[in-house]
Amino acid sequence: MKHFILFLATLLLPFYGMAQGLDTLRHEVLLETSMGNIRIALYNETPLHRDNFLKLTKEGYYDGNLFHRVISSFMIQTGDSTSRHARPEAQLGEYSPDYTLPAEIYYPALYHHRGAVAAAREPDDVNPEYRSSASQFYIVYGRRFNEDMIDRVQARLDKATKGKVTIPPALREAYYKKGGTPHLDGQYTVFGEVLEGMDIVQAIQNVPTDAHDRPLQDVRILRATVVR
Repeated sequence: MKHFILFLATLLLPFYGMAQGLDTLRHEVLLETSMGNIRIALYNETPLHRDNFLKLTKEGYYDGNLFHRVISSFMIQTGDSTSRHARPEAQLGEYSPDYTLPAEIYYPALYHHRGAVAAAREPDDVNPEYRSSASQFYIVYGRRFNEDMIDRVQARLDKATKGKVTIPPALREAYYKKGGTPHLDGQYTVFGEVLEGMDIVQAIQNVPTDAHDRPLQDVRILRATVVR
């Protein structure tokens, strides 16, 4: 009888989620860029960031935005809507809608592996709660790490987080084999990952940039669409 009840509960769980208004679908967004397409999945573990990103995407907020900050072997960043019509010499990255999102940091389950999608934010000294920008996000490219490099990152994390963030063995292995940006772990909200188009992310993070990390030739999101 116990087994039957457990089996029944398993069958009814999706319907319970629907009845409670929970979103169990793993949503996906397609970024059509001037250099190719990037398809990302949004995590249900970070519902505030997921829903906000879906809302902005459906409103067309990201259409026309530049990747205004690009750093080789690190990440590519977008989400400043003033970049749509920016002059070539303009410094970008200061604008996002006038609200922030509470941090939804689920480390080490969600971490800064290559292909992670995470929310940008203001620095710690003005944002000790790690609240996220409403619109600006980055896609991690990063690099692969050896053991000595990870040890140095851990020392950096110890200082930045007062010892609260530790890189466990499984993540060390992931950073050895696949790469990423472990020095950001536990401090920024990771809310999605790239499903397709890491070759495009790689190409974008390698473009020439100016002294402010803005690409010399504009790299633009032509259109962002919710595809699932």
